[in-house]
Amino acid sequence: MVKFGALVQVDRILTGATEAELSAYVRSAEELNFTLQDLKAAIPGYCFRPSTLRSLAYLFLDVGIVVGLYAIAYSLNSWLFFPIFWLAQGTMFWALFVVGHDCGHGSFSRHKWLNNLVGHLTHTPILVPYHGWRISHRTHHANTGNIDTDESWYPIDESTYQAMPAAQKFVRFYGSLLAYPFYLFFRSSGRAGSHFLPSSPLFRPSERRDVLVSTLCWSAMIVFLAWLGITQGLLFLVTYYVMPYLVFVMWLDFVTFLHHSEPDIPWYRGEEWYFLKGALSTIDRDYGLINPIHHNIGTHVAHHIFSSMPHYHLKTATEAIKPILGNHYRSSSEPVWKSFARSFWACHYVADQGSKVYYQPHPRHQR
Repeated sequence: MVKFGALVQVDRILTGATEAELSAYVRSAEELNFTLQDLKAAIPGYCFRPSTLRSLAYLFLDVGIVVGLYAIAYSLNSWLFFPIFWLAQGTMFWALFVVGHDCGHGSFSRHKWLNNLVGHLTHTPILVPYHGWRISHRTHHANTGNIDTDESWYPIDESTYQAMPAAQKFVRFYGSLLAYPFYLFFRSSGRAGSHFLPSSPLFRPSERRDVLVSTLCWSAMIVFLAWLGITQGLLFLVTYYVMPYLVFVMWLDFVTFLHHSEPDIPWYRGEEWYFLKGALSTIDRDYGLINPIHHNIGTHVAHHIFSSMPHYHLKTATEAIKPILGNHYRSSSEPVWKSFARSFWACHYVADQGSKVYYQPHPRHQR
């Protein structure tokens, strides 16, 4: 039953709210025993305020490391060092993506123009169409945990899985660490749409100009890379760009897969879903030494509840809300490679029916 105190606050907190928002408030108080407002009140107010100077400091540090790695690799020009360079530089590409990710959420600064500028500066060099990705990622955050409308690493039902062509199954389930470029061009099973085309169903008419700008920036980067390959040679391009880029793609797919793929994380259909319950269908993971390098993006539960919060306040916010979340807070301290291996085999599809469902492994992987 809804607590009396929660009911007393409804009019004060949700004055002017839609019927759906009011319903979600009451349902969360009833089902979860806390509301979005309870969680926000527990977090220090400064956590919601981005610092432009602090955000720029992280950006400059990442760019400085990227430039430094290029200088060292070019100076040494050694095949003994190149594998180390590929791993390190690809990881820093991933760190730059996370900075652009903050820009997409408006948590890099309070200035929209600066968010868009830095978003393009960090995403274009790693071949991510900033606005196209930003908009579809917004859809993901607004629908997390909703089988019907989520946009990223959502489960498919068993009958759809059985009907999928072998090549599509391979890309989605066995080539998952290289799936991101395909996702940008074609999105994923049953939810078609390109992140590059302004006319794509992913975007509203009012967003098409932004999408076009990002696509033109992406195209300019492709032209630059082609010029680099022609003038410096294909081996130069592969050594200094393609290999770090592939490491970046694998990091992106690895981390985002682990954000939302775990056998005991529920997914919802229809009226069973509402924002806060869906936002809790993610998990915090510990990446060890990589945590500060990729800006604590593994601290993901608080991020999904309050996506406009800067990355450097996520750990503080998490500690503040954990006592309220109780058993609804999910985290894992096991090695991430072990978590990936388990979910890689176990998270294939969900039942065709049911309002609250969990991943089921393919029968041949069941013990």
